[in-house]
Amino acid sequence: MGDRGLTDKATHKTPVRRRKEARPQELTAAALALFVEKGFAATRLDEVAARAGVSKGTLYLYFDSKEALFLAVIREGIVPVIEEGRKLLAAHADDPERMLREYLFGWWAMIGNTELGGVPKLMTSEAQNFPEVAQYYVREVIQPGKAMMREILDRGVAKGVFRELDTEMVTHILMAPLLHLALWRHSFAACCQVPDMDPQSYLESFFDLVLKGLAAAPEGGK
Repeated sequence: MGDRGLTDKATHKTPVRRRKEARPQELTAAALALFVEKGFAATRLDEVAARAGVSKGTLYLYFDSKEALFLAVIREGIVPVIEEGRKLLAAHADDPERMLREYLFGWWAMIGNTELGGVPKLMTSEAQNFPEVAQYYVREVIQPGKAMMREILDRGVAKGVFRELDTEMVTHILMAPLLHLALWRHSFAACCQVPDMDPQSYLESFFDLVLKGLAAAPEGGK
């Protein structure tokens, strides 16, 4: 009976230990959902704790402010996706057109079509009110994302696949339709009984248009 008692006790403790290890991820997932639903300013920490199934005191064991919680959402949710994107693009480094396609469709699959897809709208609406959070987002998300896009364009120009162009300005232009797709889903399509755009068709049309606009003239052409 003594042995069984020890076994029961150990069995009881294991889930508790796993639960504690999982709490930061549960809290960031709850925070992301609420930030997207209500906005950063309107979300209270006690709501995040309740959504995660813990007390507000438990939340403060991991995050000392709402800003710290949001930074964790970005650090744990989007930053790893950017690193994964770099690896994906590196696998197609000799094919700029394939790199561009992987970037556009990969962004939608890994960010735009997930809970993280609500973050661009969130940052657009809240940036001026929370400049430190916005600066972190620019540094850790926007700038690396732009750098990857510009690298694709520079590589394409260098290989003669894309025509000579202002890659910095074109980077801004190519990012805008991706943000539009995410903003539409989390704004008008979410509340105004208007149809959501089909992402696959949208991206295919966008990619086709972009390739034609970027294509270098045939040898000997004007």
